[in-house]
Amino acid sequence: MWSLMALIIGSTVGAGIFSLPQNIASAAAPGPSLIGWTITAVGMLSIAFVFQILAVRKPHLESGVYSYVRAGLGDFIGFASAWGYWLGSVIAQVGYATLFFSTIGFYVPFFSSENRWVSVISVSALTWIIFALLTRGVKQAAFMNLVATVAKILPILAFILLVAFFGFSWDRFTTDFWGSGSIFEQVKGTMLFTVWVFIGVEGASVYSKQAKSRADVGRATLLGFFSVLALLVAISTLSYGVMSQEELAALPDNSMAAVLTAVVGPWGGALISLGLCLSVLGAYVSWQMLAAEPVAMMAYDGLLPRALGKTNNNGAPWAAQLVSTIVIQLWVIVFFISEAAYTSMVQLATVLYLVPYLFSALYLVLLTVRGKGISHPHAGTRFDDSGPAVDTETNRRHFVIGLLAMVYSVWLFYAADPVYVLYGALAVAPGLVPYVLTRINTRERIFNTFEWVVVAIILVASGIAISGIVQGTLAL
Repeated sequence: MWSLMALIIGSTVGAGIFSLPQNIASAAAPGPSLIGWTITAVGMLSIAFVFQILAVRKPHLESGVYSYVRAGLGDFIGFASAWGYWLGSVIAQVGYATLFFSTIGFYVPFFSSENRWVSVISVSALTWIIFALLTRGVKQAAFMNLVATVAKILPILAFILLVAFFGFSWDRFTTDFWGSGSIFEQVKGTMLFTVWVFIGVEGASVYSKQAKSRADVGRATLLGFFSVLALLVAISTLSYGVMSQEELAALPDNSMAAVLTAVVGPWGGALISLGLCLSVLGAYVSWQMLAAEPVAMMAYDGLLPRALGKTNNNGAPWAAQLVSTIVIQLWVIVFFISEAAYTSMVQLATVLYLVPYLFSALYLVLLTVRGKGISHPHAGTRFDDSGPAVDTETNRRHFVIGLLAMVYSVWLFYAADPVYVLYGALAVAPGLVPYVLTRINTRERIFNTFEWVVVAIILVASGIAISGIVQGTLAL
């Protein structure tokens, strides 16, 4: 159970935690931020349990998170979820690299944000070096994972202890506790940031197959989730006792380092920065490898050309990795030319991650209500509704969890800035081309009625986004 708990914490705690003080303060005062964390705790825990429940009820679905959506809602919705999850991972990579080099730039001016093309070249070089390593089948060793985990957890614990005992001022914390704006708007403003730092919690559904018992999965999910929640809430809340909301909101991306510098001096900032750099480097390799997985899985399942699922002599899905690396490179250029901030990348990536979250929750609700998802064209295959029997009481509990997760996911789309929702739709739209061509090539029905409705929504939102970009009214 403890190994499973450590895996959950390791996959969830990433680069986002190091920019949390600035991210949260840019949206809310201490009081509204605590309300936001409470909503997030309930919502994200329900999402974590959705994937755990589906892993138990549908153990034969092993093509990643998107396989649940495909089994329950059909080929195209499954494809759209995988495409969104893939692009979210790609954009997250750009965000990680941006944070990494902006942190180095604080100490080495050559890499500072003023030299944007230096950052472009550096991020690009790092991305292609990792691609070269991955195509040779190189994976992180256990020792590297251990070092990366310790490197990010120890500075975080040091931050909490040093700020709590040497820097926290109750008077400063309670001054303007509820902020000057609407509490509702402040709470809403924190939502995507609080979700971003929990991305990866769905990994528990993957690890569940390695557990000695299903009970261990449930206990590890609870302990791992609340351990991460405690770290996140402590960091964002304690920071309000060191600086005012306005001062925190004006900090650079690596705001944890700036807060600790204010408490103990430059060595504190250097400690946090070192932890961030090691953590991001460790995560960068893993996530670039994982970013290729949705493409390879969709190719394997026939939703994209099968050539994209090819592996080389080292067993690496080189075609999917090449496509992912090229797209990462394109996003690097787009974001740096548009001068998009790290926070913009965070919010766009989070919106894309929400797609499989929402549809997976909907599938669980459908399972509990009607015993199956929407009719799937491949009935009788591994996408059928087989699975272990569930008693009435358990089914009722699963319904409540699925409904909570679905309502929370819908609320997050509402809470998101419409700009990011429109950009998200625009990012998904190009995927229609390879999907339709693949369906024509395999002589399968392109869209059913439900899918046509979803396609129409994507195309209308994309049209609005393009119009806004052309007119200059829609910018990240």
